[in-house]
Amino acid sequence: MSTLLRLPARLGALLLTLLAATACAAGPETAEVFEHLQQADVTILSGEESHEFRVWIADTPLRRSRGLMFIRELAPDRGMLFLYDFPQFAYFWMQNTYVSLDLLFIGPDGRIVNIAEHTTPLSTRLIESEAPVTAVLEVIAGTVDTLGIREGDRVMSASISVTP
Repeated sequence: MSTLLRLPARLGALLLTLLAATACAAGPETAEVFEHLQQADVTILSGEESHEFRVWIADTPLRRSRGLMFIRELAPDRGMLFLYDFPQFAYFWMQNTYVSLDLLFIGPDGRIVNIAEHTTPLSTRLIESEAPVTAVLEVIAGTVDTLGIREGDRVMSASISVTP
């Protein structure tokens, strides 16, 4: 008899667990995921145009490895800025990233070294810089085309250390 009384409690616990897992699978809002990260303003100077973004900062190995994984939407004026302590080749993939992104690889002089446009969500294909970089900016796919951003454009932010 006691086994029969425990069954509804176990079933209830199982249902609660499944409900919680489903809620987690839906994914939290982007702002909630990154509320603990520092933010910064980034300006891209492209020709005579300037483009403003508000970005989350990924400046530790753990934050860089997490990146924009698991988010399901990203506003056109938002992004993530990956910062490195010294110039190095940077390697990315889109595993667990549900939105297509444009990646801007930024050299030590603050200029865009190369751009990877319209990345494939959930892909494990490596995306890499063509030269050592000190920062990488991720923005929603299509931003580069829409704004006319090109290699050689200058990226400015108080968070980016520039060496001439």
